[in-house]
Amino acid sequence: MTAETTFDATQDTLEALLKEIGRGRIQLPDFQRGWVWDDEHIRSVATSISRSFPIGAVMTLMTGGEVRFQPRLVEGVGLDGPPPTPERLILDGQQRLTSLFQALTLDRAIRTRDDKGREVERWYYVDIRKALGSAEDREQAVFSVPEDRRIKRDFGREIVLDLSTPEGEYANECFPLRSIFDSDRWFTGWMQHWGYAPEKIERFNRFRSDFIDTFKTYPVPVIQLRRSASKEAVCRVFEKVNTGGVPLTAFELLTATYAADGFNLREDWYGVSRPGQRHPGRAARLAEAGRVLRAIENTDFLQAVSLLHTSARRAQGGSDAPAISCTRQAILDLPLAGYRAQADHAEEGFRRARQFLWREKVFGGDDLPYRTQLVPLSTILIGLGDRWNDDAVRRRVRQWYWCGVFGELYGSAIESRFARDLPEVTAWALGGGPVPQTVQECNFVADRLLTLRSRQSAAYKGLHALIMQRGGAQDWRTGAGVDEQTYFDESIDIHHIFPRAWCERRGIGRGLYNSIVNKTALSAPTNRFLSGDAPSVYLRRLQERQGLAAERLDGFLRTHFVDPARLRADELAGMMAARAEALVAEIAEATGRPVGGAQIADIFRTGAAVDDGEENGS
Repeated sequence: MTAETTFDATQDTLEALLKEIGRGRIQLPDFQRGWVWDDEHIRSVATSISRSFPIGAVMTLMTGGEVRFQPRLVEGVGLDGPPPTPERLILDGQQRLTSLFQALTLDRAIRTRDDKGREVERWYYVDIRKALGSAEDREQAVFSVPEDRRIKRDFGREIVLDLSTPEGEYANECFPLRSIFDSDRWFTGWMQHWGYAPEKIERFNRFRSDFIDTFKTYPVPVIQLRRSASKEAVCRVFEKVNTGGVPLTAFELLTATYAADGFNLREDWYGVSRPGQRHPGRAARLAEAGRVLRAIENTDFLQAVSLLHTSARRAQGGSDAPAISCTRQAILDLPLAGYRAQADHAEEGFRRARQFLWREKVFGGDDLPYRTQLVPLSTILIGLGDRWNDDAVRRRVRQWYWCGVFGELYGSAIESRFARDLPEVTAWALGGGPVPQTVQECNFVADRLLTLRSRQSAAYKGLHALIMQRGGAQDWRTGAGVDEQTYFDESIDIHHIFPRAWCERRGIGRGLYNSIVNKTALSAPTNRFLSGDAPSVYLRRLQERQGLAAERLDGFLRTHFVDPARLRADELAGMMAARAEALVAEIAEATGRPVGGAQIADIFRTGAAVDDGEENGS
């Protein structure tokens, strides 16, 4: 059976399309981005029409079907009363149609941009003599003038073209494009100005036939999506033809859908800040709750809402219950009632996630191993209800979380994993389900420590957090532990233990000294103490300037899983081998999974590391 087509291919005249736009019968869906064409583009499209060149098809959607978007008028349209319900929405062709509507119908200067990107106001004209000349002349016939309709030179002291009055237009034989569909009135003034001179009348008649009539009869191909088109079809078509390579987000599309029902999703997320009405949106409230939540994007939030909505529907049962999902399509299918029912729960879930991460020593958005993992984490913590903070429950959630980090499982194809995580981890954490697939798939190999050199790596960030959490990472100067306040106040970051400069002076390869095994969490003031010296030198300096006993400083070092004796002896390979074994043990404890490749210690002992590392840290 042949599938029924969802569109019709028709043809309208340019004049008819612009009239429908001016009456509000053709509008834009609210998710369309604004009109951005510059002066050159406007002149170019008008020139193409004047020469009967094609300017491409326009795509519209018939309204009145299942797909409902909030409409808005094409920029420049002014109506006396409220806008009517549109008959069609422009999906592709906004820039061309808006430019032509403004240049050909508005009796005012058009606000656009010049070739340097500066905002300007322009009127558009055609030089009648050039329009009737050679092909090269016709290409240059359409031009624009400033807001005062005067072209000047010599720093504005000399006027070379004055079109500020109808008489100036007639005298210079420059026809205003805004009169293209009402040329008879302008022609009457032209004849009166020239005293009904036969040659002028003949010239204008030729101009009307060759130029004006071309615009009036110009055919525009129109691909018209039928009312039966699905939202998925509309969105896919729109993105393929009209985004300049920048896909619309699900948030933008859902904003337009909800607006049709009187709900402003953008204000719900970003808040309202206008005279007489101010309130923070969910984004601001989450950012205020903790720095780590500033990383959340609006699409992350919608994914969490979608997971909670589909999970609730699934729990209710029934033949039409959807699968648990947060794919793009599931978000686009999220009804407003579903959003309203779950948005507060999703917000609370992210707040719980912040508390969870705080205990794991993940404080800022840049320190998140995976921003994406916040989505299933927040929904799991909501799914656990009041038991989300129970010790036994939390320990299982923690195991799942670190399995995701050290298994490096949230970098791609994540929506299907999210959909599994919510029911699997929730049931398992409450003691009523098997081990989740994410936990089973975690397979960290110790050799990976050699290649963890970039802070873009999830496992790299994860080890940074584990060192602060499990060891304590007391500051080498002050002995202070790490909490959220000291982390930011002291600018704690990942720094080299054996300084880079010291390693490079000894010909030690970057592949070895840039490994996470040679890095730890240090405050900015403490890192400056290290300078580029050998550990034996900077440790002695720390003791002398801070008045620290060697035994006390050694205790601080151990909270970073650093062997004090090897560090004081400047034994890079020995320190790294011992530390690698300790870090492997911490990863195994956090994930509850065995770690393979224990021969990593031998590599560190011999110092045999390839010099292909990505430099990172200080």
